[in-house]
Amino acid sequence: MIRWSRAALLVLMGAGPVLAAPTSAADLPPALRVGFDQNLGAQVPLDLAFRDEDGRAVRLGELFRDRPVVLSLAYYDCPMLCGLSLEGIASSLKTLSFVPGKEFEMITVSFDPRDTPVQARLRKARSLDLYGRPGAAPGWRFLTGDAEAIRRLTGAVGFRYAWDEEQKQFAHPTGIVVLTPDGRIARYFFGVEYAPKDLRLGIVEASEGRIGTLADRLLLLCYQYDPKTGRYSGVALGLVRAGGLATVVTIGLLIGTTVWRERRRGARPGGSSDGKLDASREARS
Repeated sequence: MIRWSRAALLVLMGAGPVLAAPTSAADLPPALRVGFDQNLGAQVPLDLAFRDEDGRAVRLGELFRDRPVVLSLAYYDCPMLCGLSLEGIASSLKTLSFVPGKEFEMITVSFDPRDTPVQARLRKARSLDLYGRPGAAPGWRFLTGDAEAIRRLTGAVGFRYAWDEEQKQFAHPTGIVVLTPDGRIARYFFGVEYAPKDLRLGIVEASEGRIGTLADRLLLLCYQYDPKTGRYSGVALGLVRAGGLATVVTIGLLIGTTVWRERRRGARPGGSSDGKLDASREARS
């Protein structure tokens, strides 16, 4: 297995959305020419032709089936990152009640035009074995395609990668893209491990209300997607907490002010209850 430097791995695994495409990218080493350009809201071309793991010709749009799609890009001979990413996907999916083929579709596409359906079938078998949930095979497809279809798909989702002639492999980022049922880009999640909460919320949000529970909708009110990190953060929840704290402080100040005024009024000459009692006695006499 070829070893990458720590700096190169950091770039490949998560720095893509932070790095802007350089003006002289050809002068940089391959590991620094890769990344994800977030094209949120962009339409993925659904007319693209690929072959599935059984060698059958499929059009990308046929695999959506009116459900959101989680898209991963990997090449099947990758010695390290693609395998780690697919393992991370399987691990995250294990914890979800959603199942590929029911609530959403899972599609993995090779960005190496030399990959074959046989290689796709082997990768699929490994991933399904790691996932370990019966009946998921029809909902997780592994595709291969020609250079033009790959170029259009990777360009649409902003996936930048480069062939490293010295290493004889691709330098590429890792991450997954969540698409709406009509093929628009909804969310990006980066790295080789994906928080189950983020993945679930991303699928629910991309479904446009078609799936998910009341609890999911409440969580979406409390969490907000951050494109810079590719995660859901509790910004809204923090605002709610801050508002609650402000309310408590305001009530405390009102109570304190009221008590202070009552004490001050009682301390004035003739303002005590004893003074009122003396005046009542004088009136009787």
